[in-house]
Amino acid sequence: MKPDTSDVVVIEQTEDNQRNLPIEETTIGNSIETPAHKQFFKITQLFGVEAPLLPPEKQMPLQDRSTKRQRLASLRKQENIEEIMVKTFAFCANKPIDKRPDLDWFNQYISLAENISNATMQDLWAKILAGELARPGLYSLKALKVFRDMSIVDAKLLAKACSLAVKDNSKKNIRIISGSYQQPGLFNFFNQERQQYINLSHFGLNYADILSLADNKLIFKQESESSMMKSGEVLNFYYNGEPLTLSSKKNNIALQFYKFTAIGAELANLIIDKPNKEFFSILKQQLTHHFNVVSSS
Repeated sequence: MKPDTSDVVVIEQTEDNQRNLPIEETTIGNSIETPAHKQFFKITQLFGVEAPLLPPEKQMPLQDRSTKRQRLASLRKQENIEEIMVKTFAFCANKPIDKRPDLDWFNQYISLAENISNATMQDLWAKILAGELARPGLYSLKALKVFRDMSIVDAKLLAKACSLAVKDNSKKNIRIISGSYQQPGLFNFFNQERQQYINLSHFGLNYADILSLADNKLIFKQESESSMMKSGEVLNFYYNGEPLTLSSKKNNIALQFYKFTAIGAELANLIIDKPNKEFFSILKQQLTHHFNVVSSS
């Protein structure tokens, strides 16, 4: 039995798991071999498609090659899902498990997760399963299908977005605040402080990243805004676990933001709170033009 671990999953680039799948030692048919050729040949062996690179006399019959490729694929999937089960077992160590898990959901989960070989992504799939077993309905099948198509780069980008986002009390409405403004009027039309912007690109999230997140159905690419707020009206948020209260200083103030989709909000549960202190300081500073800002730091 493996020792207990926490729910912390650090998203970073890792090498894929070392495979124990059978790879036959042989030579490439082409007499000119570079290190790149040799590396590529090893990859083709892993997937059972190396035959065209071998001399004709060393090639297996086509039907045998097809059977071998299917066998290797099946072994790879089995190894992947077993590794995820081991990781899930560690995440479940101190959590209650619902007595009536959704077996249909579990079956779909297996079919989606069995192709995941990257160790860090396996950690996240294990965290999904542990979370679902503890709280059935936490992750929808739609969210799993989106996550299946995400790369490690996509996951790191989601983590970056979460590090800049605020949540409401339900934790289902997640926003990345991009600015605030006061509705133009006769007395403030030329006031340069009427509009305030948060430079998200300075903190590693540019508009191309926003579009990439939107392509993965994680956020809406169109900037949204709150309804016009009256003087004294209050908004309560949490920034990476830290309370943040905004009280409008004047009438006709609106908050601008990029909103997470429902799927994005589900998958944000995978990301641990990791506040960016510099961003939080700048965010509060910019918002003080239109709001009284209260936080615990």
